[in-house]
Amino acid sequence: MSSVIASNNYGKSRVRILKVKRSKPVHEIVEMNVAIQLEGDFETVHTKGDNSKVLPTDTMKNTVYALAKDHDMNSIEEFAIHLAKYLKENNKLVTSIRVEIEGKLWNRIMVKKNNGMMPHDHSFISGGNEKRTCKINLKDTELTVHSGLKDLLVLKTTNSGFENYIKDKFTTLKETGDRVFSTSIKAIWKYENQEVSYVKIFPEIRQIILETFAAHHSLSVQQTLYETGKNVIEKIKEVSEISLSMPNKHYLLFNLEQFGMENKNEIFIPTDEPYGLIEAVIKRD
Repeated sequence: MSSVIASNNYGKSRVRILKVKRSKPVHEIVEMNVAIQLEGDFETVHTKGDNSKVLPTDTMKNTVYALAKDHDMNSIEEFAIHLAKYLKENNKLVTSIRVEIEGKLWNRIMVKKNNGMMPHDHSFISGGNEKRTCKINLKDTELTVHSGLKDLLVLKTTNSGFENYIKDKFTTLKETGDRVFSTSIKAIWKYENQEVSYVKIFPEIRQIILETFAAHHSLSVQQTLYETGKNVIEKIKEVSEISLSMPNKHYLLFNLEQFGMENKNEIFIPTDEPYGLIEAVIKRD
């Protein structure tokens, strides 16, 4: 009986970096978490312990910091492409490279200045848990780019309901035409081609996601998810498909009747687990 390696890859994960752009009096910052995975002719390192074809993962880490020094860092996509191409060109045994980046969001602190509020030149406040994401795949000469966001936490207090669903002997959930709707949105979209402005498109898609959530009268999370994806596909011609994940962050109506009080959709118990998870991929027809 013999064994073979069906596939293999290796790389470096969670390479954390902060770049401060100091070329102007108003500083800019970019904070990222980078992951790299290589595929190629690496069978003998597994079968024979031969390291002669292996680029150390510590070198990959150092490459991230070195390339970041001279890169404009206008978008995480542009840097990920630059990093992938550099590793591919300088490692001939590599056939495929995957680079994934999560970008942390920072906003400028607003301060009083000239009888008004102005953004500070070099001081920032966290934008919360939300992150900008991208995934770059470079196989031979074929490049694919996915962009996205995750942990975009949103909540609306009305214009959401859930009714007329299947009920069986284990059903305890009560129908409601007016509920709190909260979710932590994850979105990943694929481009028609790479001739796009990543700097321009990301905020446009993010705004469509937020406006759809706010304005849509939701009969279910599924309906809102589809409406979100449909709006992105229809309005952003550069995007061919979008994957959306919307876990239902439940806010349960608290029983005030036990105290002789009426709860008019005012007092809720936030719950983290368990939660419903709704996902779908919407493509251009």
